[in-house]
Amino acid sequence: MSKPSLSGTAPFVLSILDNALTGVGVSAQESYEEVIELARLADRRGFQRFWMSEHHAMPGASISSPQLMMARLTGETERIRLGAGGIMLPNHVPLVIAEQIGMLEALAPGRIDLGLGRAPGTDGATAAALRRHHASNEDFPEQVAELLGFLGHDFPQGHPYKEVPAVPGPWQTEQNRVPQPETNADIWILGSSSYSAQLAARLGRPYAFALQFGSADILTALRIYRENFRPSSFLAEPYSLVSVGVVADEDRVEARRQSASGAMAMLRMFQGKPYSLLPPEEVEAYQATLQERAVIEEYTDRSIHGTAAEVAAGLEALHAQTGVDEVMLVVIGHSRRAQARTVELIADHYGMPIN
Repeated sequence: MSKPSLSGTAPFVLSILDNALTGVGVSAQESYEEVIELARLADRRGFQRFWMSEHHAMPGASISSPQLMMARLTGETERIRLGAGGIMLPNHVPLVIAEQIGMLEALAPGRIDLGLGRAPGTDGATAAALRRHHASNEDFPEQVAELLGFLGHDFPQGHPYKEVPAVPGPWQTEQNRVPQPETNADIWILGSSSYSAQLAARLGRPYAFALQFGSADILTALRIYRENFRPSSFLAEPYSLVSVGVVADEDRVEARRQSASGAMAMLRMFQGKPYSLLPPEEVEAYQATLQERAVIEEYTDRSIHGTAAEVAAGLEALHAQTGVDEVMLVVIGHSRRAQARTVELIADHYGMPIN
């Protein structure tokens, strides 16, 4: 993995995470069209990566298979790296993921990222339906090792899958007597705990910390990652990324309203209701109890929201605190227009290119 250049005048690399948020009143088709437009915008403005994350059984998030949208985006973008950030590996068979990533890398050489997580990306009942042959995600490290073995076609002698190739991949290239590709997909470990930090360090892989999920101890996780990092053939020194919910708008009140829509969706999940993104007007009209209001306020404030300058100040404070190499903006809010405006305003603030 090569270390990317800083983004404009920002003291860090900037990337985007889009979960295809689909607010009440918006169809999945409309949401996908907006995802494509946002990827094009991020590509033109010089962002490093455009990732999507796997979610299931949520009316407010429409990407259950990031790989499918990545395939479309290989033809819609030119330079930006495209990623599944992430694939919840215990939901899948590693061989199939290796085959899919091989196809994507062949479609967009040197532009594919694969972030691996172990959470189900859904509720317990849906997780049980997805993981019918897995009692738990305890074997996540073994699943990661198996996936890497398929991607590199380098299982050790005696391994039961030694002669099982992932196609496309190194085995097919060798069999067809053509040169091996100069690039491969970059494999990341995702998480929000010391568990994932230890695994990323042991494997010598880049580490992405998901701060948008709550107030997890990012400083401890990053310290563990850096102190225990083992250089590998893929990465010589630690490389870390933090993803965080962001809303930027010329009107800081509107930015907060959009953030509150996501906070309300979290409250609904805690109440056993579907994760639905209500319009800001409905959130404001909701007659919340004191306890509910506290949850909404807490999750609203977990995002960085406000004017572009205020958001940038928040991002820079987070960078100063964590020392991460890269900050990934998780676009949030009920309005897809607001999400695109966030990307534009942050790119303008840091003087990123206009292509």
